[in-house]
Amino acid sequence: MPMRAIWTGSIAFGLVNVPVKAYGATEDHDIDLHQVHDKDGGRIRYERRCEVCGKKIAYKDLDKAYEDGERTIVLTDEDMDALPAEKSREIEVVQFVPASQVDPLMLEKSYYLQADSKSPKAYELLRRTLQDTEKLAVVRFALRQKTRLGILRVRSKVMVLQAVMWADELRDAEAVAPEKSPRISEQELKMSASLVDQYSSDFTPHEFQDDYQVQLQALIEAKIEQGEDLDTEATFGSPDQSSESGEVIDLMEALKRSIDGRKAKAPAKAAKDGKAAAAKKPAAKKPAKKTAAKKPATKKATAKEASSSPHKKKASGSGKKSA
Repeated sequence: MPMRAIWTGSIAFGLVNVPVKAYGATEDHDIDLHQVHDKDGGRIRYERRCEVCGKKIAYKDLDKAYEDGERTIVLTDEDMDALPAEKSREIEVVQFVPASQVDPLMLEKSYYLQADSKSPKAYELLRRTLQDTEKLAVVRFALRQKTRLGILRVRSKVMVLQAVMWADELRDAEAVAPEKSPRISEQELKMSASLVDQYSSDFTPHEFQDDYQVQLQALIEAKIEQGEDLDTEATFGSPDQSSESGEVIDLMEALKRSIDGRKAKAPAKAAKDGKAAAAKKPAAKKPAKKTAAKKPATKKATAKEASSSPHKKKASGSGKKSA
C-alpha cells in the first residue's frame, strides 16, 4: 500500500528553500479491537451529548473551550485559524547540533521527508551536508494546529523530521530519584558488568516480535474455530506466576545464577548461528581433477630433428672439423 503525504511545505535553510512532502515513518501493528455489550454482543458507540440541552451534537458543530475556573472561554474554528503559527508551511532550521546533545527522552513521532520539486538538488545538498557533518538540524515547524520543535537527520537516502518535546514538557527525574542511594560493592559491579558483557551484541530489531499481538491473533483464530468451547489453558498453557511471587533473593546469588545461565545458553546459540551461517554460505566448488603434465620429448624431438635436417647436421660436423 503506497504511503500518503500528510503535510507539504518547505525547509528554510538560510536563503535556500527546499520543498518537501512529509510521510509518517512508523505505523501501528496492533490488532484493532472495539467494545461490545457482554450480554448480547452489541457494539458500544460513544455519543457527543450536550450537558445543557441534552441533544446529541454532530462533530461539525463542536468548538474548543478553555476553563479558567470561573468562566468558559469558547474558541471557534475561525479563532484557531487566525493564529499565525498554525498557518506556517515552513520547517525553519535554527541551528545544527551534535546528536549526543539531544536527549532520546525528548524524541517523538518521526516523518520521512521527500523532495517535492522537479529539481531535487537543494534537498540532496542539505541531506549530504547533514550526513557529512554528522550533525542534527534543530528546526521549528507547525503541524496539526501546534507549533513544534524538531530535528532533521539522515536515514538511508532520505531526511527524517522527528518531533521533539519542548523543554518544559520534560519532567524532572529528581522527583523520582531515591533519597539515599544504596551501597554497591565492587564485586557486585564486577559481576553485573560481566553479565552485561554476556548480553552485549549488535542491535537487530528484526529479530524481535510483539509476542502479545502474536498470541492475540492466535486467540482470535482459535475462537473462530472453537467458539466458546475454547480451552485457553490448553491453547497457551498455564500462566507463569514466577514474576509475581515478590520473593526477595540475594543480589549476588541472582547475578551468579544469571551469569551461569547465560553461559549455558551460549553454546546452543553459537551452534544455531553456525548452522544459519552455513546455510547462507554458498557451496564450495569441487576442485578440477588434476591431469598429469606431459613430459617434453626432448631427446626424441632432437633425434627426429637431426634426421630430417641434413643442413644442420652438416653444419654441426663442419664445426667439429674446424675445432
